[in-house]
Amino acid sequence: MQLPPMYRSLVALDRAQHRNLRVRQDQINLNQAKSLNSLFLNVIEFADACQNFPIVFVRAGQGQDGKPAPLMPLAVLGLQNGENLFIKADGSWDAEYAPAYLRRYPFAMARLDNGEQMVVCMDEQWEGFSQTEGQALFDDKGEPTEFTQSVLKFLESYETEVERTRLVCEALDEAGILEPMRFEASMEGGAKIEVDGFLAINDEKFAKLEDAKVLDFHRRGLLQVVEYHRLSMRNMRRLAAKRLQK
Repeated sequence: MQLPPMYRSLVALDRAQHRNLRVRQDQINLNQAKSLNSLFLNVIEFADACQNFPIVFVRAGQGQDGKPAPLMPLAVLGLQNGENLFIKADGSWDAEYAPAYLRRYPFAMARLDNGEQMVVCMDEQWEGFSQTEGQALFDDKGEPTEFTQSVLKFLESYETEVERTRLVCEALDEAGILEPMRFEASMEGGAKIEVDGFLAINDEKFAKLEDAKVLDFHRRGLLQVVEYHRLSMRNMRRLAAKRLQK
C-alpha cells in the first residue's frame, strides 16, 4: 500500500491490539513534514489558508476514459523540493493556520475491502504513542474514550470535505479557467528560483465566463473559492522573503 505523505506506516486501530495504547500530546511535533513543500487542502480551509500560503492546483493520479487526471488543491510550503519553510527546528508549526492534513496526524482514515469500508488508522511508528503515559485510546471495557471519539469525528469530517473538494475541483476544471503558471523570485547573490508544475486561475478566462456559469458558481459557493485562491497567490513573494530569513 502506498503511504500518504508524512506517514511511515499505516495500521488499523484495533481495540484488542491497541487496548493499552496512549497518546502523549506533549510529544506532538511535525518533523515528518519537514521535507514536504506542499500539502493537500480541503476547500473549506481556503479562507484561513489563503492568509498564510499560496493555494495552487495540480493534477494527481491517472485520468480515465481519455480525460485529464483529477485536480487537487495544495498549500505551497516551500519553493524547492524537500523544503518546508513552516517547520521550526523543534518540529513546531510556524504559521497562524495549520492545514487539517497536519492536524489529523498521526491518524488517518483508510479504505478497506475495495473501498467499501472506512477504518481509523494510525502511524504506529510515531514517537508519541506510549503504553503508560498520555491520553488513553480505549477505556477499561475496551470502548473508545472521549479522546478517540473526538479523533474519529475529526477524521469523518475531514473525509466529507475531501469529497466536497473533489466536486469543487471538477467544476473548476470543467469551466476551463485554470492554466499552467510559473513563479520566479530572485534570491541573495542574484540566484533565481523558478516554481512551476502547478495550475492557477487565469483571470482573463475567468472574466469571460458566461453569466449563467457565474450565477451557478455563486449559488454553489465557488466564487469564494476562486477569490481565496487568487488572493493566496500573493503569498508566493512572502514565501521568497521567508526563505531569505532562514
